[in-house]
Amino acid sequence: MTDIRRVLGLCGSLRERSYNRAALDAAGELMPESAILAIGDFSDVPVYNADHQAAGWPAAVLALGDAVRHADAVLIASPEYNFSIPGGLKNALDWLSRLPEQPFKGKPVAIMGAATGPVGTARMQYDLRRVLQFLDAEVLQKPEIFIAHAATKVNADGRLVDETTRRFIGDQMRALVELTARTRSARPITS
Repeated sequence: MTDIRRVLGLCGSLRERSYNRAALDAAGELMPESAILAIGDFSDVPVYNADHQAAGWPAAVLALGDAVRHADAVLIASPEYNFSIPGGLKNALDWLSRLPEQPFKGKPVAIMGAATGPVGTARMQYDLRRVLQFLDAEVLQKPEIFIAHAATKVNADGRLVDETTRRFIGDQMRALVELTARTRSARPITS
């Protein structure tokens, strides 16, 4: 029996029909047979406040932390807001960074992003890599996915149809599954 890798997809845009959600959906279609993608949600995570943390962990934060912890890998598809990480995604990561058991530690993570402009989220991805490094994630280095001019690559039904982009996404999904296998085999056996 094949060992199925569970990949958690997080979309940095909360819009229902965002280009980044279309990229995540494409990634789910292009996963190797040994992996499945489930889309996570952080829309109910409140704005971080240390007083709220002291009063008790919000249920949405605990649920997101569990989802990350129980996934074999994480795929983040995000737009770029003001040359950086969208506030909602950054806020969710800020909450997760404070959990007693860090869910991203040693977790394979791939990043992609879609934007209507020519840069394709390069600046956001740079900042996100730095945040994930602090969280001790194992960030996939290559291939990188910068989906520029996304409006020309998604059809009226919200499906990413550009064949070149889909090929790059398929390559990244295979690389993420391979990184997940290497990371899993390198973990020490605990009793």
